[in-house]
Amino acid sequence: MSGLHDSAVAPPRGRGCCCGCASALCKIAKRLPHPVAVLVIFILILLSYGHYSSSLKIALESVCYAAIACLCTFTPSSQRERRLSGILLSLLAVVIVFSAASAKRSNATVVTMTVCNLLALFVYCIWKLRSGGAAAEVDEEAPLELPVLKEEAGCSTPVQQTTFYIEELPRKFTYEEICAMTGDFGNMVGRGGSGEVFRGLLDDGMPVAVKRITGNKPVGEADFLREISIVASVHHRSLVRLLGYCLLRRGGSHQCLLVYPFFEHGSLDWWLFNGEERRRLLPWPARRRIAVDVARALAYLHHECRRQILHLDIKPANILLDGGLRAHVSDFGVSMSIAQDLTSVDTRGRGTLGYMAPEMSLSKLSVKSDVYSYGMTLLELVCGRRSKDGGDSSETTDFLARLVREKMARGALMEVVDAAMVRVDEGEVNAVVNVALCCVQHRRELRPSMLTVVDILEGRVVVGLPLED
Repeated sequence: MSGLHDSAVAPPRGRGCCCGCASALCKIAKRLPHPVAVLVIFILILLSYGHYSSSLKIALESVCYAAIACLCTFTPSSQRERRLSGILLSLLAVVIVFSAASAKRSNATVVTMTVCNLLALFVYCIWKLRSGGAAAEVDEEAPLELPVLKEEAGCSTPVQQTTFYIEELPRKFTYEEICAMTGDFGNMVGRGGSGEVFRGLLDDGMPVAVKRITGNKPVGEADFLREISIVASVHHRSLVRLLGYCLLRRGGSHQCLLVYPFFEHGSLDWWLFNGEERRRLLPWPARRRIAVDVARALAYLHHECRRQILHLDIKPANILLDGGLRAHVSDFGVSMSIAQDLTSVDTRGRGTLGYMAPEMSLSKLSVKSDVYSYGMTLLELVCGRRSKDGGDSSETTDFLARLVREKMARGALMEVVDAAMVRVDEGEVNAVVNVALCCVQHRRELRPSMLTVVDILEGRVVVGLPLED
């Protein structure tokens, strides 16, 4: 068996050498155009000393100048080289124009153009020799690259290098860059318990939301970057992606700045709790799809991530909607951790009244805490009202859950369903409300997991009305 395995892995020697020869020929073919182009341009420059008319010589030198400009502009080089070559070519162009304007004889203009072209060609050759002939210098402003070395068995040719561009890693911004993209924090679009949110624009015109979290507790850079790395490893279509970050220390306070994509349609609470007109724009199919999107996102955080992540603040304000009214969960992981102490398990200050599971007041955290908050959010999504209206002090935090349970037991569930929805599938509403009531049970061991919730919402599992606590 070992012999079979070895022969399957190692390529034949002859084939390896052929690969090496092909690789060498390929490299020669890639490098050859540069010296050939330089040689052709040099010959054309020298041709201007032939017995031609002055106008033809000037046209020939102009073609050479344009060819050198193309070499400097379009061949691979670093940003620094591009800038320097651009400056040099501009200066030479100014010299040529000034010479042509001031010279009384056209021959003087030809001589000036020849000298400038030779100088530009010489500088180009020096740059290419310094950077190894063909390979350009590492571009400091390019995206992060990871080289992966590939070995060829039985072959003495140089090791090939494959470059991968990692575009989705969060970028570390400077505070000046954050100020520039937000206009010195001039456009606040939201404020919450864990920070303020500002609208901004990246250099490429992409709109972003910058969350500023300020605290008096010291935040260690190593711990902060550890949290960032955890969030960066999370990739799900229903989770808001972290684009970048900045950690700032000023005096005794610490500011953590997090950069996210900006969602023009805002958060779910903007649609649910700002009048009937807006709720009409959120029909039942869209609400049901939002419920499934959020459930899938939480199931991913709880059960599919390499390191389990608890959200601890699921509510409509932390659910953002894109142009197709698809839900994206924000504020998971890093925001709530940074707002408190990264090394603390104390739950004080986390969560929002009306959505917090009862056990959170006792600092007992689990994935079932998120399940409870999801259930409350689901009830608000169906009923189009908050789980606890601030104006009525007699209402308990689970008032809406108790009201819905009572109506459902009497067969009058549609009385509490949001009347702004014109067409509603009563069977689907019953199924979704059953899920919500299962999620908001006070005994957390009775609550389903988010994987089970997804199965129920997608029709793979049937659940009945849970027993009252």
